[in-house]
Amino acid sequence: MQKNTQKTLRFFAKHVARYKGLALGVLLAEIVAIGLGLAIPYFYKSFFDLLASGNALGQAAPKLVSILLMVVLFNGVTWVLWRVVTFGLGALEPRISANITNECFNYLHGHSYDFFNNSFSGALVKRIHRLTRTFETLTERITWDLIPLSLKTVIIFGVLLVINPLIALIMLGWTVFYVVLSYYFVLYKRKFDLARAEADTQIGAFLSDTVSNNFNIKLFSNLNAETKGFERLTDDWAKKYQRTWNIGTIAEGIQALLMILLEFAIFYIAIHYWSQGLLTIGDFVWIQAYLIDLLSKLFGLWRNIRTIYESLADAEEMTVILNTPHEIRDAKNAKRLVAKHGRIEFEKIRFAYSSEQSVLKDFSLTIKPGEKVALIGPSGGGKTTVVRLLLRLFDLQKGRILIDGQDIKKTTQDSLRSEISFVPQEPMLFHRSLMDNIRYGRLKASDKEVIAASKLAHCHEFIMGFPQKYESVMGERGIKLSGGERQRVAIARAILKNAPLLVLDEATSSLDSESEMLIQEALLNLMKNKTTLVIAHRLSTIMRMDRIVVIQNGQIVEEGTHGDLIQQSSGLYRRLWELQVGGYLNG
Repeated sequence: MQKNTQKTLRFFAKHVARYKGLALGVLLAEIVAIGLGLAIPYFYKSFFDLLASGNALGQAAPKLVSILLMVVLFNGVTWVLWRVVTFGLGALEPRISANITNECFNYLHGHSYDFFNNSFSGALVKRIHRLTRTFETLTERITWDLIPLSLKTVIIFGVLLVINPLIALIMLGWTVFYVVLSYYFVLYKRKFDLARAEADTQIGAFLSDTVSNNFNIKLFSNLNAETKGFERLTDDWAKKYQRTWNIGTIAEGIQALLMILLEFAIFYIAIHYWSQGLLTIGDFVWIQAYLIDLLSKLFGLWRNIRTIYESLADAEEMTVILNTPHEIRDAKNAKRLVAKHGRIEFEKIRFAYSSEQSVLKDFSLTIKPGEKVALIGPSGGGKTTVVRLLLRLFDLQKGRILIDGQDIKKTTQDSLRSEISFVPQEPMLFHRSLMDNIRYGRLKASDKEVIAASKLAHCHEFIMGFPQKYESVMGERGIKLSGGERQRVAIARAILKNAPLLVLDEATSSLDSESEMLIQEALLNLMKNKTTLVIAHRLSTIMRMDRIVVIQNGQIVEEGTHGDLIQQSSGLYRRLWELQVGGYLNG
């Protein structure tokens, strides 16, 4: 069995163990129900033996009725037990499925910023659904097929051993051969199932990508090209699906032929023993009842094993994610970070996204409590990386980042980020109400506090213009809002959070001049008594900073006030400033 399959099964077993009592109760009820069900053919054997005995009708009738009453009694108890199994499973399966989904949700979101940058959101969602669906499939196939088949095989073999050892041994040998053959067919087919599952994932990822970029498809008139690309993926999936289907069809054909041969052999031998008076008519009925019951379960065995392995193949991708350690983890005994003053120190930082892509080289910078510092420089110089490292979205290769003397790598990630208000260049909103999106900055904030923050960020005005006002839902990622409106909502969220450290990454880049004038006052109020780190290109933002740090190729090349730097005729800051004044600075 493949390692990932073993991990998947262990993962499911761990969740089932949480409801051990209920699971054992269901299993016990099923075992008793199967045992009683297999006793019923014995009564039919007695019934037909009595009919064939030649007893007088008056003498046989009461005995026949008593046998039928026993059949009804056993069927009744069996019916009750199967209802216990059904309702027990109905209580067990949804609870465990919900717990599995919750663990996937929690573990998935523990992965790093970089992990999500390299993954399609649609494909990740699909993998969680597949894992949960695999548990449900596995539970139902084991409960309704594999457990009954295993118990019935053992019990039927034991009974047939008493009736006729030769028939029992033939059936046992045939059953073992059939099960082994089915298993190896499944193993052979598994690699094709994995290929089909991967092709299915690629379809989901492509579909998610094109849905997210539907505007680009329209804008560049590339629907035909995207359709052809999607058709190539679906054609590949169809070929792989057909291959797995054909392998399954061949296997089922071979198994059906084996069943025909078994039934012929059993009854051929039974006729021989009957002719010698060693078997009765009732024994024929008994053997036939067991044969029909066993073959019906065995015929579905290949399909059930195939379904189980297909499901396990589908679950494998999520199992890999669940067994991939989180890239960014809290240190053992990590402490809560508390930013009392707001001093930030970058000590000889070295960082690279890959071995070929060094971004920061022995970068050092100290920001005093309450100081407002702007980072500027050419695109790709490392400004955004500095912010990402401060938020610990990535870990350093060398150096330390301290906040009030506390190494952020030795503190919890949640406490670090709770001390920082961050307004990104491209804010993303939840598919929830505007009230919920702004309140996300501080979940316990009252409606009154949310509205007050919205007024300071100057988004109250446009919110009140919507029919549902603060209860308006602006679509996935806030798509119904303009870029400037989304930024104002993000600023309102930061105002509401009111953390001691503030990071602005081009927070006014999507605002028009009129909106920017409104926001500048709000930002100045927001920055009061806060240590502020700003990535900005706009003059109005840069000139208000206490210090400007110019970064190029991962290193600080200049720093000082606007007045100091503008005086350096050959400096990078002055060149950037002149380009912006000329209208050419690329933000």
